Amino acid sequence: MPMTLRRPNGFASRKENMGEMNVTPFIDVLLVLLIMLMLAIPIQTNTTEVDLPAGPCVDCTANPKINIVHIDASDQLFWNGEAVDRKRLRASLELANAMPEQPQLRFDPDAYASYDQSSRTIALIKDSGATNFAFVGNERHKDFVR
Repeated sequence: MPMTLRRPNGFASRKENMGEMNVTPFIDVLLVLLIMLMLAIPIQTNTTEVDLPAGPCVDCTANPKINIVHIDASDQLFWNGEAVDRKRLRASLELANAMPEQPQLRFDPDAYASYDQSSRTIALIKDSGATNFAFVGNERHKDFVR
């Protein structure tokens, strides 16, 4: 015996059309447009300028045991006590890293050396591929007074 069920709000007894809009196709179209927009936007790339040496450094030296990179209070770079610029420091680092057994590289900035110069020098050392790296002289700065 067939049975007819009625909803309590009387919706089944109405013969008129539904007044609600089906939003599923609208959402599908928006998702497709979103994907197309994501594919159309170019990927953002960051560039880092690298100053590559023209050839091997003839006057670069590296100690086979320990090399010291120092920054003085006026932000001058020193390689084993000798004043150098960034290009020459890079070439000396590459020479030291090319040795069969990589020498220890000690980073010893002055207390008044700028943070910017220190961080750029650490990044240069990292980019050169140095693995035997140490910070020295930190015990001098344990009592920091303004």
